[in-house]
Amino acid sequence: MSSVPRRTVLGAAAAVSALAGLPATASAAPATPATPLANKPLALPGGGDLGPNVIVFDPSTAGIQAKLDQVFAQQETAQFGTGRYAFFFKPGTYSGLNAQLGFYTSIAGLGLSPDDTTINGDVTVDAGWFNGNATQNFWRSAENLALVPVSGTNRWAVAQAAPFRRMHVRGSLNLAPNGYGWASGGYIADSRIDGQVQPYSQQQWYTRDSVIGGWLNGVWNMVFSGVQGAPAQGFPNPVYTTLATTPVSREKPFLYLNGTEYRVFLPEKRTNASGVTWGNGTPRGTSLSLSQFYVAKPGVTAATLNQALTQGLHLLLTPGIYHLDQPIQVNRANTVVLGLGYATLVPDNGVTALKTADVDGVRLAGFLIDAGTVNSATLLEVGPAGTTTDHSANPTTVQDVFVRIGGAGAGKATTSMVINNRHTIVDHTWLWRADHGTGIGWDVNRADYGLVVGGADVLATGLFVEHFNKYDVQWNGERGRTIFFQNEKAYDAPNQAAIQNGSIKGYAAYKVGANVTVHEGWGLGSYCYYNVDPTIVQHNGFSAPNRSGVKFHDLLVVSLGGQGQYEHVINETGAATSGTSTIPSTVVSYP
Repeated sequence: MSSVPRRTVLGAAAAVSALAGLPATASAAPATPATPLANKPLALPGGGDLGPNVIVFDPSTAGIQAKLDQVFAQQETAQFGTGRYAFFFKPGTYSGLNAQLGFYTSIAGLGLSPDDTTINGDVTVDAGWFNGNATQNFWRSAENLALVPVSGTNRWAVAQAAPFRRMHVRGSLNLAPNGYGWASGGYIADSRIDGQVQPYSQQQWYTRDSVIGGWLNGVWNMVFSGVQGAPAQGFPNPVYTTLATTPVSREKPFLYLNGTEYRVFLPEKRTNASGVTWGNGTPRGTSLSLSQFYVAKPGVTAATLNQALTQGLHLLLTPGIYHLDQPIQVNRANTVVLGLGYATLVPDNGVTALKTADVDGVRLAGFLIDAGTVNSATLLEVGPAGTTTDHSANPTTVQDVFVRIGGAGAGKATTSMVINNRHTIVDHTWLWRADHGTGIGWDVNRADYGLVVGGADVLATGLFVEHFNKYDVQWNGERGRTIFFQNEKAYDAPNQAAIQNGSIKGYAAYKVGANVTVHEGWGLGSYCYYNVDPTIVQHNGFSAPNRSGVKFHDLLVVSLGGQGQYEHVINETGAATSGTSTIPSTVVSYP
């Protein structure tokens, strides 16, 4: 690999004007408002129009390619713009399409199975906008479609926060940009790729509960759990970490059509899973009518969202940006908060964007939290501190929930995500203190901690956390498990003193608390690129109690081009990184 940094500084893109689309409406009639009591607001209706930025096609729709191209032209370079879009395809067959996806654009089928909606064509992510460098292809997604690629291979050259879920590729999947330029890692779940997955230049990748026809290569860190057809365990050479099953998983909720009625499907929990959930027809789980959701539009207040939740409605956040002057408070078990098209929550005046109570079965999925200009102590809290309630039968899931501090403008938050409820599953998140864009600087977009876990029995599958001022991950709960971790330490530390952790050189990327007795991780990597002061030394990437119950498998640290160095991989174990050579230092097993 070259010694250039994984991401090049890029200025903020211009804001994007909204497009008029084909509005989607639910066939279910809105709920009849209850008779108000004195000083009680009118009951909010469930269901309704999904708004202009949810664009729905059926096989007879004219001008599909033109609409796809129109949105892509606006979103291709709009890394920090305001446009948010979701394309949905009704069940059926579509031909001759190439859906190029830009920033904040999601594409999905509306069947119960990916095979209900077939595109004879491609869903493409490439990096022509950034000179063939795919390391900033964030915030886009593809879900619940079958693809028959024109060339036999679909190109999906993405970086962080770009999930590929419930997809069936009847061919191969190329994860690199045209020209095999830079690419920095991503996530596949509940998908079937009949042909070969071809990472080429992707530095790391996590694939979960899927079926693949083969896997071409690996650069630093390729992790698989529950993947039929995955390559055999081989780390560090080849760089494969392979678990036969995923300990606990529950797929992300998704919108679908039952006849003409929009519903949200809630997949059931699986234990020791392998392969896709939809391989034998109808997936297992339950569903909710859209009439049971408050369909939120940008401009709605946090008070209204909380009123809807108090009424017993779930939340469907349509594409757009939502400013919050108080936290969204989820108090009811089994509540669903589902975002479409990268709906974005911005907490104002230092509030927390969303909090959940100590209840079973909450599902948070598909939205972005963008830190506000006034420092928030936290941005997302799952459960209160100190709770010990057993949620093993029906855990909370946090899926495709992403956090950004800075980049789109000044933002601050002491801690991004706090997980206190036991048995919570964090399935694919990217917590990012921005290293480029606007409103960035060591103390400008200050954010000390990415993920802090206080609860016991928490599982993370696909954990991406980058550039925080102190610990990127601090895990204090017992019996925690992480399958795949990708990290970069903050580029912009001004000097050694700025990152000094008492007598220790730097804060570890992943810190397990001193009192923890049982913890386990598989396929974890941390990288440094201290370009402001390349003489900075980081003592290690990982820090944990040295006891038999705390176990790690397949760890690596990398100095990108010698811009800063690691002395060890974990604790005092593992060789130092080697000068200017961008070569990982690895530990296969610890202790």
